[in-house]
Order: sequence, then structure tokens, then C-alpha cells
Amino acid sequence: MSTPLSGTRAIGLVAKREFTTQIAKKSFLISNIIILIAIVGGIIAFSLFSGGEEDKSKIGLVGSQSLSAALIASGEAVGTGVEVTEVSDEATARTRVQDGDLDVAVIPAANGGATVITNKEITTNLRAIIEGSVAGQAQSEALTEAGVDPAQLAASTAGAKVTLETLDPPDPEQGQRIALSIAAVALLYMQIMLFGTYVAMGVVEEKSSRVVELLLSTLRPLQLLWGKVIGIGAVGLLQLAAYAIAGVGTGLATGMLTVTGTAIGVLIGTVGWFILGFAFFAVLYAAAGSMVSRQEDVNATAAPLVILIVAMFGIAFSTVGNPEGTLSNVLSWIPPFSAILMPLRIAAGVATPFQIVGTIVLMLTVTVLFSIIAAKIYQRSILRIGKVVSWREAFGR
Repeated sequence: MSTPLSGTRAIGLVAKREFTTQIAKKSFLISNIIILIAIVGGIIAFSLFSGGEEDKSKIGLVGSQSLSAALIASGEAVGTGVEVTEVSDEATARTRVQDGDLDVAVIPAANGGATVITNKEITTNLRAIIEGSVAGQAQSEALTEAGVDPAQLAASTAGAKVTLETLDPPDPEQGQRIALSIAAVALLYMQIMLFGTYVAMGVVEEKSSRVVELLLSTLRPLQLLWGKVIGIGAVGLLQLAAYAIAGVGTGLATGMLTVTGTAIGVLIGTVGWFILGFAFFAVLYAAAGSMVSRQEDVNATAAPLVILIVAMFGIAFSTVGNPEGTLSNVLSWIPPFSAILMPLRIAAGVATPFQIVGTIVLMLTVTVLFSIIAAKIYQRSILRIGKVVSWREAFGR
């Protein structure tokens, strides 16, 4: 006489079956290899094509080259690179500017001034560099004629600098944080929607083929439910971790990501919140799948879940640029919005430890409550073959 399976053992067997079935599919393996190659290759290609030297403004200087050093020094002072080229005469300078070889040509005048030739308007920074350099050279020449050493004067006034103290300095890593936020939101949306649908489709497939009747002869409905959720969820978690590790690892290796601590924190946060978000939706998707007997009917019962996930995704993207806003702050406390907004806030560096712990506790609590409700729907609907089970029947006794 065989020994009855314990609850844990039964759930583990179902989860193992679901996991091995999913990862053994050639389509699953091939698609994931292609996506991983695309992620790694895309980041490497972006780093190669965007990592070149900053374009320098090309200045042609006619005649004396005494202004050249001042132009280069002024450009470095304002953070704008300039490349100074000697040009033999004014006609050549005009031709090279017109042909696009030079951005501007500077022709010094006898009175200390200069004429600047350009095809169109020049940038404010470049204009300031040229005007400052010309004025500085004229001032040095005037001081020398007056018997004052310009170098000595510069050394005497070197300490007269303005120090800028910013009360709310901009985050130099904001661009990387936004990129991480978008990646986390997109991954969570894709994984929760995709693998939630897998759960629903798997339930319907077993129900329509009557396999579920055989399974329930040895298993309890809740054991089958949680085994399916855990098994498919493990596949989703494995896939998500592979994408995240490939993306973050390649970003750090190529230098595209420099916020190492933040990147790793976002990776861990995204994986953790996927587990919570998937658990919340997977049991509801299983309940939705148990209410129908044909896969084409799943869309009807799962429509409210799809609408909710799309709304979460839309709200998350609308708050990427302002993660500290009221909308993001308030909704991040409300499950299931927490699952997609908290990774975003963690990436932006605006989530406090209290908020992280508090939202996790709330998400777990609500997930348990909804799991109980979904489990009851699953139990009452899984063996009803034929017509679609109404919500009234699903909730009824």
C-alpha cells in the first residue's frame, strides 16, 4: 500500500514537472539565447559607437598664432574642446569655412580685435571662448606696454575665484538611474504578463484535455495550483535573472554603467519584486484559467488582470522622470503597484529603508489574502467542464 504524498512533496513534484516542461522546450531555449545575445551585443555596440572622443570645435587662425594657446585654454576652462589650425590667408580661411572643414575662422586685426567668419550662427560657448581669448590677449598686450608683467599680475590675482556651493546639486548619474528604472519596469511588465499567461494557459490545457481529473485523483486542488505557480514562476525568475545579470554585467564591463552599487541593488530589487508581483498575479491567473475550458476563452476571464498590469506599466513609465512625485510615492504603497514602482524608486535612489520594508510587508499581506480568494475560485471551478464559470458561481458555495 503506497504512502500518501505529503503536501510539500506533492507541490514539489508538480513544480518540478512544470519547470522541466518549460525549460525543455526548444522554442524557450532558442528564444532566450537570441535575447541574451541581443542584450549583450546591443550594450557592447552602444558602448563602442557612443564612447568616442567628444567632437571639438575646429577654429582656423589666420596670421600670428599667438592667440592659439588662449583659445585652447579658454575652451578647457568652459568644458568645450577646440582644435586650432593655422590658415595661411583670409581667402583660404573663407573657403575652408564654406566647405565645412572649419567651424569658424579667426582673423586678428591690427587694433587688437578680430573678425570671425562662419557659415551660420556659432554656439554661445564658442563665441564666449573667442571673445574672451581676444579680449585677454589685448589686455595682456596693453599691460605689457604699460610696464606691467601680465604673468605676475595673474599670479597675484590667482586666488580671486568664485566658489559655487549648490544646495541641491544635480545627480551626475541620473541618466544611468533612469535607464535602470526603464529596464526594470519593462522587464517586470514583460515577465509578469508573460508567465501569468503561461499559468492560465497551462490550467486551461489540463482542464480541456481532462488531465486535471487524473491529477486530482492523487493531488488536492491547492497542491496542483501552488505547484504550477511555483514551477512556472521559477522559470520566469530564472529567465529574469539571466536577462538582468547579462545586462548589468555587460554594462559594468563596458563602462556604460558606473553606479555599481545601484545597479546591483536594482538587480536584486527587480528579482525580489518579480517574486512578489508574480505570486500576486499568478494565483489570480490560475483562477481565471480554471473558470474556462477553452484557451480562447481565457482572454475574457483574464481581462481585468491584463488591464491592471497595463495600468501599472503606464503609471510606472509616467513617473520615471519624476520618481519623487506624489503619484509614485502614494501608489508605491498600494499593492500590486508596489511590485513595479518600488524597483523604479530604488533605481532612482529615492526609496527609504522604511518604505522598502513597509511595502514588502503590505505586498505579502495582500498577496496572501488574494491567494486565499483565488484558491477558492480554483477549487470550485477546476472540475467544471464545458461552459464558462461565472464570477457568481466561482464565489458561490
